[in-house]
Formats: sequence, structure tokens, C-alpha cells
Amino acid sequence: FIDNPENTSFSYDPDNFYWNFTLKLAEEQKKISEGRCLLHFPDLIEGLDTLEAMRGGQNLIYDLYDRPEWVHQSLERITELYFYYYNRLYELLRDDTGGSCFWSWGPGKTAKFQCDFSAMLSPELFGEFMVPVLQQMTRKVDYSIYHWDGPDALKHWEHLVNIRDLDVIQWIAGAGQLPSEDSSWWPYYHRILEAGKGVMIQNVTLDGLKALKREFGDKWKRFIIRTSYDTRKEIDQAFSIAEDV
Repeated sequence: FIDNPENTSFSYDPDNFYWNFTLKLAEEQKKISEGRCLLHFPDLIEGLDTLEAMRGGQNLIYDLYDRPEWVHQSLERITELYFYYYNRLYELLRDDTGGSCFWSWGPGKTAKFQCDFSAMLSPELFGEFMVPVLQQMTRKVDYSIYHWDGPDALKHWEHLVNIRDLDVIQWIAGAGQLPSEDSSWWPYYHRILEAGKGVMIQNVTLDGLKALKREFGDKWKRFIIRTSYDTRKEIDQAFSIAEDV
């Protein structure tokens, strides 16, 4: 819906229906849960993905070349506003210890960041436009996860492992690709782990758990695995594999 970039501004609207609905929903969740369960942050989205949703993918690609300063300025303002919303929600969704949850719980401000738009970017453009955003955002929270989505985003691995304050990289192979437990992805997991970060993957079979454990040894402890099984027996087997260190 942004047709004229030069005349666009980004501002907080206290009367926005969707923001007020989000606040009300968080308040109701807090009331109903009464400390009995973790409250998950809504997926706020940030950076180039937010700007792409407003400007359109093709237009934004052109903007990177035709008006890069506008893109940088827009990203700075979007990041500033992101944390206004994030901090309001954190105060509602945090637990009694100050911990918070997005996919995984952390004992402080926890957040997921992403740039699915990066699939259309060269490493040079990703480094110029998105890496500074991620560096700033990861500094502002206690625990951060990056949602790394699909083979077209693999080319950015070196940028990601060098973001100092990024704690965990979540790999999603994407539709039609080999599952995240497949050995074809293991070289990337090794690079992430060697950089001192954790790896998050999902939908791992029991055989996959065993294979990952054999491959990564002690570094296996730095995996976060989100998965499910059909029977209690399989669940017990999964815990047995994970805990047998």
C-alpha cells in the first residue's frame, strides 16, 4: 500500500484496531493462564519483511538500488517502533521470573527475528540492509532466535554466524526439501555450533535423533528440537535418547 515512498512516515497509532486487539488478547491470556503455562509472544515480524509487506516485493527490490537511504531510514524507524510494541507485550506476557517465550523459553527478553525476503537478496545486499538491523535487535533482547527459511537463504550463513549477539539459528528446510534431520544440512549445523550458537530444528524422527547425537557428540546439547510423536512409548524413547549422555 506504499505508493509514494518519499511521502511515507511510520508512527504509533494508539487507536489501531489490531494493536488493541493484540493487547486485549494478551491480557486475557495472562488472566486465564494464572501462571499455569507459558505465554507465547505473537509473531511481530520486523525489518525488510515488514517493509516488503507494505511496499511489495518487486518495488522493494528496486528501492534497494533507487532509494537505498529511504530503505535504511525506514528500517531504523520500523526497528524503533518494533521495540515499543515488544516491550509493551513483554510486560504482559513475561512470567514471574521475567522469562518469556517464542518457540523456546528464555530467562529474560526472548525474541524471534527473521528475513524471509533474504531469499531474493545477494549476500552483499543482505549484509548492507538487514545485518545492521539484526545486530541492533539482538543487542536489545536477552535471547534471540533467527528463523532461517529455505535453501535460497543458505547463502547468508556467513553473515548470520557472525552476528555476535544472536543466540540460536532455527533452520527450516522448506516445502519439498529433505527434512531438517538429513545429513545434507549437517555442514551448516557445524558452522552454527562452531560460532558458539545453538541450532533449532523440528519434526525429527527417533532415528534422526540418534544420528544427530552420533554426529555432533557433546555439541548435541546445544540443539533445540521441536517435534512430536504419536505414542507415549515413542516419547519415552525420545527422552531416553536425549538424556543418555
